[in-house]
Amino acid sequence: MATQIYVKSQRNGYLSLWDAVFSLRIRRRFSLWSMKKDPDLEAALHRNRRWIVNNQIKNIVMRCPNQVASVKYLQKKFKTLDLQGKALNWLKKYPCCFVVYLENDEYYCGLTKRMMFLTEEEESVKDMQEPIYAERLTKLLMMSRDQRMNVMKLNELRRNFGFPDDYLLRIVPKYPQIFRVVNHTGRRSSMEIELTAWNPDLAVSAIERMAKKDGREPGFPCSLPPTWVKSWERFEDFNSAPYISPYLGLDGLVDGSKEMDKRTVGVVHELLSLTLWKKASIFKLGHFRRELCLPEKLNVFLLKHPGIFYVSNRYQIYTVLLKEAYNGSELIEKDPLVVVKEKFGELMQEGLHEYNRRHYLLNLEKKRNRGMITPKPEKRRSQSDETSSEQDKEGGDLGGIFDPEERKRFYKVLFDDNAPKQRDKEIMPLT
Repeated sequence: MATQIYVKSQRNGYLSLWDAVFSLRIRRRFSLWSMKKDPDLEAALHRNRRWIVNNQIKNIVMRCPNQVASVKYLQKKFKTLDLQGKALNWLKKYPCCFVVYLENDEYYCGLTKRMMFLTEEEESVKDMQEPIYAERLTKLLMMSRDQRMNVMKLNELRRNFGFPDDYLLRIVPKYPQIFRVVNHTGRRSSMEIELTAWNPDLAVSAIERMAKKDGREPGFPCSLPPTWVKSWERFEDFNSAPYISPYLGLDGLVDGSKEMDKRTVGVVHELLSLTLWKKASIFKLGHFRRELCLPEKLNVFLLKHPGIFYVSNRYQIYTVLLKEAYNGSELIEKDPLVVVKEKFGELMQEGLHEYNRRHYLLNLEKKRNRGMITPKPEKRRSQSDETSSEQDKEGGDLGGIFDPEERKRFYKVLFDDNAPKQRDKEIMPLT
């Protein structure tokens, strides 16, 4: 007989091991807050998901010799891309993006000409946007507590802000009067970028810039259904307090106070405003909890402000999105780099449609060959058609019954008792 194991619970006394595990799962399930799903914003997140994966595959291929990677090598990278299944099957779904060929009994992957053209266009845009990337990096450092950030942490979000992978070599050395790379311990994990010069012209948030443009006091916009009365009341109470710029220091602010909450919302709002897609992973934002003084449970905090942020746990990854930046599922203002990346997305969808159509026709042909699809029988002719054809063969004719004047005379004779019998006899064959 199996031995029953009991676990002491602070709430419910002693529980069996299975009951304790079940109780823990239930509590975890309900501790993960959820937000009412927005189909448009969920569609935007879903559309970007495939693009992100293929963009990472493109970057891997570009770093390989001659811009060609073996499928085996890409298969090993699939785990880091959070993908399952065979890499070969995934690559074949996008024939407009990737070229897959067999050589010496091994599959290789390269980029199509159209894909290479978009890659060159993307690099050209990055070259032109370098001053803007330098401003974004400056603003990030200005928001941090000590005006410096860990390079390893920043690398987690570099693509969100549009920074090239080699921004440490490509951008930072060009602005020595602004940035400095420091490493006090000598370990790679402790390398930091430090701000050497404060720029007051950049210490203006997106909220303050919009308020100045509209000639009003700084305040957060809200996007909520009119029926959410209590949420509107909470937002109005929150927004009535003075706005606190994320570029101001923490002097006088107390953890848990309304002022600190106001600053935290401002910091997250400004961070998302600096990103390309106005969204970011909450988990990755949590890496900067110490530098930006963010709360420990950031996802719970953001869910308290549904009029400003949209929180989704699609793919079991919490993502926060700036609601005001979207009209339906489309970005209102698009960075030039976003425009190029959307062309990549269109090319990807074109290839996926081509792949699906080709496989549909291939499967249809297989079913025909196996006899699973029989030719459609001819449509059965209606009785009226058969009657009319028989009458045509026999030379039958309805006379002028379909002529309006003839039809009037027909009904007059049929229902008029005073009509001559000879006319009735003429009409009788028609009935």
